[in-house]
Amino acid sequence: MIDLYTWITPNGLKISIALEELGLDYHAHTIDITRGDQFSPEFRRINPGSKIPAIHDRDTGVTLSESGAILLYLAEKTGRLMPPTGPARLEVIEWLMWQMGGFGPTLGHAHYFLTYNAGQSPMAEAVFAKETRRLYETLDARLTGREHIVDEYSIADIAIWPWVSRYERHKIDLNDFPQVMRWYLALAARPQVRRGYEVPHFTGAIPTP
Repeated sequence: MIDLYTWITPNGLKISIALEELGLDYHAHTIDITRGDQFSPEFRRINPGSKIPAIHDRDTGVTLSESGAILLYLAEKTGRLMPPTGPARLEVIEWLMWQMGGFGPTLGHAHYFLTYNAGQSPMAEAVFAKETRRLYETLDARLTGREHIVDEYSIADIAIWPWVSRYERHKIDLNDFPQVMRWYLALAARPQVRRGYEVPHFTGAIPTP
């Protein structure tokens, strides 16, 4: 059994979707970051950094935070969603790092400047709108002629997809990125993705263009 400490953010959704895809038993604990639950003494014993998601694996005793690290742990624990060796494994890690280091942080800033605080900082809006579009172009190019980010469905897809599901907050029209659109809708149709998207609670249907 895995205890998942999470909230309805792209980083949280990565882990619930992965757990659903892997068919692992888990219990979701709601950490409402809008109320400051992440700063509670109870949660800080799980993650002193006060950020979701985090897990505790009752079977192995492992407690882990940082969504990319958790995805790697789950893939290695089960031997699934990432090739065990070879170039394809490195590519999965490469695209996971692309999401962790660029796509996710940039899109997080896009949420802040383009949606939640529009009109407050024109320079920041211009910078993040331009970089957001560049990253979507990179993803679209990668998916040209490919069903998935790497050869087979992997934690790279799972890491990137929840961020794309916020495309409206990025002021992105997915019709401008047909390969991303195709890939996004294909994953959105997966029952495991749909179940994971509703953790820790249902907030609405998966957005579709």
